[in-house]
Amino acid sequence: MTKTKKSKKILNKQFAAMKKTIKPTDSRIKEEKRTIIKKKKTENKTVSVRQVAQTSSALFFEFNTQLGPPYHILVDTNFISFSIKYKMDVVQNMMDCLYAKCIPYVTDCIVGELEKLGQKYKIALKIVKDPRFQRIQCMHPGTYADDCLVQRVTQHKCYIVATCDRDLKRRIRKIPGVPIMYIAQRRYTIERMPDAYGAPKK
Repeated sequence: MTKTKKSKKILNKQFAAMKKTIKPTDSRIKEEKRTIIKKKKTENKTVSVRQVAQTSSALFFEFNTQLGPPYHILVDTNFISFSIKYKMDVVQNMMDCLYAKCIPYVTDCIVGELEKLGQKYKIALKIVKDPRFQRIQCMHPGTYADDCLVQRVTQHKCYIVATCDRDLKRRIRKIPGVPIMYIAQRRYTIERMPDAYGAPKK
């Protein structure tokens, strides 16, 4: 008899012995000797509450009813730098794009970002400090402009965001009722705005 056959035989015997044993909870055992399974008390579990962001009352389907002349436009850092690159007057081109009065807004974050970039963005900083641009104070710590603009636009649906940054555009597209102004073919165009001049053709 080989070793493998012997080991198999021993295993089979052990298995058979295990099978013969009765569970301590089996009904055939006398009540005194039988172990009774205690049912676990169901604890009062706290119900998880889901928080759903409240939809703005300004929205009518995907359109924003709060938008109207004079348009309030939040300007991003790269939008100003691209405007300088293509020698475009920011306020004048905004008015040509929307056929109405436009008020460009700049947050403390954007001004701080331009100041950090140094001498290279000196002209952009000069444009931002123009009296036609209105300054918005930021209450949050840090100077990361993208988060600031997204947070402001989520809270207040009265703004159009002027940016050429792809990541920021992708983030803003997720927020309903916020149009995006950008530069394409050396002119200002706008997306997600009904009957807007320069809106991209579908």
